[in-house]
Amino acid sequence: MTKRNETIACSTAHRLATQAAIDISRAGGSAADSAIAAHAVICVAMPQAAGLGGDLMMIVASRDDAALAVTGSGRSAIVASPTNSVGRSITVPGLVSGWHSAHERWGLLDRQTILQPAIELARNGVTIDADLASAVSGQRRRFEALGDTGWSLLEKSQGDTWIQPELADLLEKLARDGFDHFYEGEVAAAIVAAARRHGSTLTVDDFAQHRATLAEPVRSSWSGGTLEVQPAPSQGIILSMASRWIDQNRALLEESPTIRDHLLVEATEAAFESRDDVIENGESLLSRALVVNESSADRRGGPRGYVHTAGVVVATADQVVSSLVSVFDDFGSCVFVPELGITLNNRGDGFTEKENSYRPGEYPVHTLAPAIVRTRDGVTLALATPGADGQVQTLLQVLSAMEFDGQDIQEAIDTPRWRSENGSLLIEAGHPAAADLESRGHTLIHQEYGDPIFGAVVAAGFGPHGLIVGADSRRGVVGRIG
Repeated sequence: MTKRNETIACSTAHRLATQAAIDISRAGGSAADSAIAAHAVICVAMPQAAGLGGDLMMIVASRDDAALAVTGSGRSAIVASPTNSVGRSITVPGLVSGWHSAHERWGLLDRQTILQPAIELARNGVTIDADLASAVSGQRRRFEALGDTGWSLLEKSQGDTWIQPELADLLEKLARDGFDHFYEGEVAAAIVAAARRHGSTLTVDDFAQHRATLAEPVRSSWSGGTLEVQPAPSQGIILSMASRWIDQNRALLEESPTIRDHLLVEATEAAFESRDDVIENGESLLSRALVVNESSADRRGGPRGYVHTAGVVVATADQVVSSLVSVFDDFGSCVFVPELGITLNNRGDGFTEKENSYRPGEYPVHTLAPAIVRTRDGVTLALATPGADGQVQTLLQVLSAMEFDGQDIQEAIDTPRWRSENGSLLIEAGHPAAADLESRGHTLIHQEYGDPIFGAVVAAGFGPHGLIVGADSRRGVVGRIG
């Protein structure tokens, strides 16, 4: 394979993932190779947020080519599952199929090299940090309720070294035999057996039929440039709907810095009213008019309160990757697969009502919403954040701060944020529009600056003056140019 030595900018949810991305780039890997390496390390070091039992959403943009979106998410079981079953929440894990599609399309290095940092970490041990220890404490009762208490992680405390031989073996198998082997043979059988112990109706046929999809992202105009988001089943289209309204009503936002945040809140809540239509209507939702109260809060709510997931963005001289990996809730369903050392997602809890109501053999609307913005100034920037329904809101605020306040990416990330959630408005200390928002009827819930509820933006890209990177202190995101 071709060897290259080029500078890389990357921002990820974990320092070891950032280092893995840099190392793979220095070994001659593409930006996509580096992203996969970072994902794999996150699966080892942050199993509360992501894992091989979860999903991947990823957009890859090359300097001279149109962007493509990799959708690595799975469907519910083809055979209908019982109501109110933990097993019903488990969909076919799509992450590894996403790796397969991305590597086939953009990979320059072999799988063994790409996965080696994660394999070594699983084999030699990762130190349990405060976030992982807290997640274990918070979710222990869920594991106990399921009887899935055999995971060695549950015996560890902060500062301990945790070795994961089963996960290391699984990663080795995928490196040796191919990513597609996750969906067949003993691997698929082990996942199906674990899921069925808890009421799932998944079968090995569900795994055999699964494929990641590769498609064009949804494109909309933004500030003389283009905003590209993940297509359905991702709810990234909601970001496009809200940003499109903002772009078309620039004069209103430019009148006053304080009214801007009110309009962003209202546009976001108006767009979220279409969430249940995402899968059926997709890109056509961009033509749907948003009803935005320009003076006072309608308090429609809509966005829900989840805070999980991990972001990875990578930029080289000729390629930008925006991606998110997730098992949904902390440790997903908490269904443990002992033979593989992984837990399974609970993405099926993303089914809601109407067109997004539970259906066998279908996708739920998916919260993962990575994005890429191409500006009129020649910048291509990848952006992503965890936070489920907060993702759309956080990215809209960051984009608006860059556009209307002239902030660079790091300044925009550091700016205090709000989050619409269940009819209220969570707001960070020091937010300059707090008084205006309250005067317009928003119900404010004040939070300390840096609360992880407000996301953890990762940003990287390239422009006329070189590579760009941004990192969010709210959850210890690490960004580096290496």
